Amino acid sequence: MDKIRIWLLSRYQIIVTSIAFIPGLISLGFLILAALIFSFDLTETGQQVKSDIPWLSIKDPSTARSILGAIAGGIISLTVFSFSMVMIVLSQAASQMSNRVLDKLIGNRFQQIVLGIYIGTIIYTFFLFSTIREQEESFQIPSLSIFLLTIITVLDIFIFIYFLHYITQSVKYNVIIDRIKSSTYDGMKDFCMANVEVIEQPDFASKSIIRANRSGVYEGFDFKEMKDFLCENKCSMQSIYPMGTYVLRGQPVMNCSRNLDDSHMEEALLGIIISEQESIARNYEYGYRQLSEIALKALSPGINDPGTAILSLRALIDLFGFRALHFPPSSFSIAGSPFLVHRNELSFDILFEQTIYPIWDYGKEDRMLRQEFSLLLSQLALVANSDSANVLYKQVKKRIGEEKV
Repeated sequence: MDKIRIWLLSRYQIIVTSIAFIPGLISLGFLILAALIFSFDLTETGQQVKSDIPWLSIKDPSTARSILGAIAGGIISLTVFSFSMVMIVLSQAASQMSNRVLDKLIGNRFQQIVLGIYIGTIIYTFFLFSTIREQEESFQIPSLSIFLLTIITVLDIFIFIYFLHYITQSVKYNVIIDRIKSSTYDGMKDFCMANVEVIEQPDFASKSIIRANRSGVYEGFDFKEMKDFLCENKCSMQSIYPMGTYVLRGQPVMNCSRNLDDSHMEEALLGIIISEQESIARNYEYGYRQLSEIALKALSPGINDPGTAILSLRALIDLFGFRALHFPPSSFSIAGSPFLVHRNELSFDILFEQTIYPIWDYGKEDRMLRQEFSLLLSQLALVANSDSANVLYKQVKKRIGEEKV
């Protein structure tokens, strides 16, 4: 059972965020709908409905098969065309911005819902194909099910029209940047709830070192699993690295206040999240890095798009304005017990230097970007008392002053 639980915990996030998860659920729903409507079609009530409304009844099996064949071929073509457009959008976004923004496009819920509806319609159609059978001197034809399928197909066409509009909007840089900023902001609201920023970690008496069982990005810990482990073993933990750090297999990731044997080490690792891919939902700092990478890519000689860099810079400064007043907690406590998990979080200044300074290094020769830096940093100074931001603001003003001379 423990092995199954470990496997589910490690695969849950991958399965839920997969592009096939929502389409799979919707397709299953269409299959259930097809079975229910077909069952109703064969009941006395369904037969009575077809008798009362003659135009709902299809007598010729070849006509029914022709309708189903036309719908299946049309929806398959619609699906191929729609998601060929998506692939073009993904390719353009990866080449012009950053390949790390693909998660925002691939994981878009609306695209997955549309894909699920198309696939569900195809499954519905194939299911009806299999139900047209000869019975003695007549044929079993699910007329009501075919009529409902026709209505669904018309709706699919309208969804396709809106999908075309949606794709043309989603490829815009400001839309992608705004999505990343919104996701990062939501992550900070859920995580940064402390009133005071703690920069230095407290003294911690470490008796055991928990090492990573695989290489990957350290993204904190699972609260429930860690809570259960601390209560059961009556100990406290301390993170060695901040979230977003790539950790090699066998390297220390956390310290523990009591001696642990190998079995307890394995239990402790259940609560530590080490993933192959980063997620803004688990680590809001990843959103900062994505926005910074978009700005750097836009400022590269091959792209040379300072307008997009300015959009990313505005989003970053907006997020830093919130981060300046809301701080990540330095520890996670369990109610009614003295056991804690001490975090190792990036301070405001370090996060600022990692994400904003590179943009200035790449773009300080651009007049538009210098003016934007001056405007945004002057406003940020009203809410954030940051040494890093103040130092950069002085550099910007000095560069602008030299330009005027």
